[in-house]
Amino acid sequence: MKKRLSKKTLISVCTLIAVLLVLIIWTIWGNTALMVSTVTVSSNRIPAAFNGFRIAQVSDLHNAVFGENNAELLQILSECKPNIIVVTGDLVDAEHTDIDVALDFAKEAAQIAGTYYVTGNHEASLSQYDELKAELENTGVVVLEDKAMQLEYNGDDITLIGLSDPSFTLKGNMFGEVPAMVDTKLRGLIGDKDNYTILLSHRPELFEAYVICGVDLVLSGHAHGGQFRLPFIGGLVAPNQGLFPQYDAGLYTKGDTNMIVCRGLGNSIIPIRFNNRPEIVLLELIAE
Repeated sequence: MKKRLSKKTLISVCTLIAVLLVLIIWTIWGNTALMVSTVTVSSNRIPAAFNGFRIAQVSDLHNAVFGENNAELLQILSECKPNIIVVTGDLVDAEHTDIDVALDFAKEAAQIAGTYYVTGNHEASLSQYDELKAELENTGVVVLEDKAMQLEYNGDDITLIGLSDPSFTLKGNMFGEVPAMVDTKLRGLIGDKDNYTILLSHRPELFEAYVICGVDLVLSGHAHGGQFRLPFIGGLVAPNQGLFPQYDAGLYTKGDTNMIVCRGLGNSIIPIRFNNRPEIVLLELIAE
């Protein structure tokens, strides 16, 4: 005769199944439900002409798609009404590359607002990077590879700098070569120190180098929000920072330098996020 499960055991099993289903549904939702994080940065160095200037930041798309042809992502970007859109690296995924997804998104983004792009470590590993760069420029995206430019608005300007990912030049950092290289590049690009300077750079772990060089504002990504976010602790693990990364998401300030780390949109080596929704950052500049 088969032994019947007790009522208490059945309730326990059903409860466990229900909890597991909720966790699965919540995890799926948490990997696909886009959110916008609004951040304001104020400074007496921001020209009055740029007061209220809005920047939408997209990072670490990794070929992810939100809605057909990224329609959901593009709609949210349009609703943000940005003055410019910046893409801070890893638009593609080197392991599962689909250049067409990246280009289709970039083409539509450039129709919403002027779009500026810097590379990430995945582009550095991409054999088709030259093709990607050429096609991005053909769509009207400004590719900033170790370049500085003047961003003009309402008769005034600020300096916009883009750093190529260090992996294009160095494949490791055994002797601290990367911060030294970044320092050298930035000092050659900053130019007029009287101008408010915004730096687009994929790597948040280089914050100290940005501070030393006197950058006003850094927009970064790469950390994926720490991938798994724990209450009261933050991110669990991030590339180039390891466990419990110092710079995983949000706004960081040291001296006169602010850095915003976007949690990004897609996933790469670790295919899922936890407690870490895909994020677009909407930044507003406030002139003091």
